[in-house]
Parts: sequence; structure tokens; C-alpha cells
Amino acid sequence: MTSVFEPSLSTSRQPTGLSMADTLPSINFGFDDLRDRMAKFTAKFDVFIEQGRKRVLEERNQFRMNVTELQEDQRMKKKDIEILQLKTSTYQQTMAKEAAETREMQAAIATLSAQRDKQAATRDALREQIAATQKEIDARLAAQRAHAAQMEAQARFNVPELDFWVTNLCLRIDGAGAEDRLKFVYTHVDEKNWEREAWFELSTGSMDYDVRHCRPKLEKEKVERVLERVNETRELAVLLKGMRELFIEALKS
Repeated sequence: MTSVFEPSLSTSRQPTGLSMADTLPSINFGFDDLRDRMAKFTAKFDVFIEQGRKRVLEERNQFRMNVTELQEDQRMKKKDIEILQLKTSTYQQTMAKEAAETREMQAAIATLSAQRDKQAATRDALREQIAATQKEIDARLAAQRAHAAQMEAQARFNVPELDFWVTNLCLRIDGAGAEDRLKFVYTHVDEKNWEREAWFELSTGSMDYDVRHCRPKLEKEKVERVLERVNETRELAVLLKGMRELFIEALKS
């Protein structure tokens, strides 16, 4: 290969009439190729720079958008947190109110329960008292019916018997000023004065006989012994004979 810097073989044989410049060797530096390559490089570099700029702008815009979205998300989350805090506070207040109302209801229920128990106890006590009173009433009614029946039965037999004792005991029966009292008056109980009277008042208002007053006065213990025998036997003759004997004994002393 012949170098572009090598002199031509015909240099030594230069034609006559040519200048030195025309005789200089032809040198090819490749400027056109270099210019073309530089132009292509420049175009590629410009495209690269432009693409880089666009990419940077896009990334910057995307970053700004992301930051804006994050800020908006943060704002929304902050707002959500505030709403949740408000709801939490409201819920806590509601729970506290409901707890207070629950305590009040429990206290009211306890009070009502205590009142109910007290009323139930009072009711039971009243029932027991009513039952006891009714039982006592029934017992008294039964006793009164039995006493009335006994008195009625005894009265049928006491009419002739009473006449007998009135005659034989020198006895007179008077009223004592009350429906449930009788006055029995004796004579011939004092040996010194047969006309002297001795008397006692008999109460028949209760189931048992009772001597309320007597003249002359007798010892209470002796009268009670006579009454015990009378109330046990329910025989009037025992009372009439016993009281006459007490009067005779008292007038002798």
C-alpha cells in the first residue's frame, strides 16, 4: 500500500510547465468522515441529553406528584385521626354516661328489692298474724258455742235443780245491774241472826265463772278454790254450796 505521504514516482519526471503546488502530493485527512461522525455523535448526544432532561423532568414531576399525594394522604389521615379522636371521645363520654345510668339503675333496683323484701316480710308477718288471730277467733267461737251448748243443756236441768237449792239453801237470786251478772243472796247463815243476809255477785260474761263482789268479805284464796271446782265441773250446785259454807265460816269467826 502506497502512503499518501510518499512522493509519486513521476516526481522526478515532472512535466514541463506545472507549478510547485500542482506538483505537491495529494493528502486525504478524512475530514468529511470525521464531520459526519461528529454530526452523528452530536445528534445522538443531543438526543441523549434531551431524553435525560425529559426523564429528569418526568421524575421531578412524578416526585412532586408523589409528594403532593403523600401530603394529601397525610392531611386525610390527620383528618381521619381527628375524626376518630372525636368519635373516641364521644364514645367514652357515652360509655361514662351509660355506666353512671347503670349504677343509678342498679341502686334503684337494689332499693326496690329491699322495699320488696321488706314488704314481703311485712306481708308474711301480717299473714301469720291474721292466721293466728283467725285461729284464736275460731277457738273462741268454738269455745263460746260449746259453752252456749253446755249452758243450754245445763239450763234445761238447772230449773228444777235451782228451785231445789233456792229452797234448801235459803237462797234468793236478784239482778246485779248488768246482763252478765247475777246476785245470789243467802239467809240463815248467821246463827245469831237468821235474817242477816250474805251475798255475792257472779259474772257469767266469760267462759269461766268469776265472783266480783261479796258481803261479808271472804278470803280470796278460798273463793278461787271454789271457782276452780265450779269451772272444772261446770255445776252450779258446787258454787252455791261452796259459797254458803264460806259465808257460814266467815260469820262464825
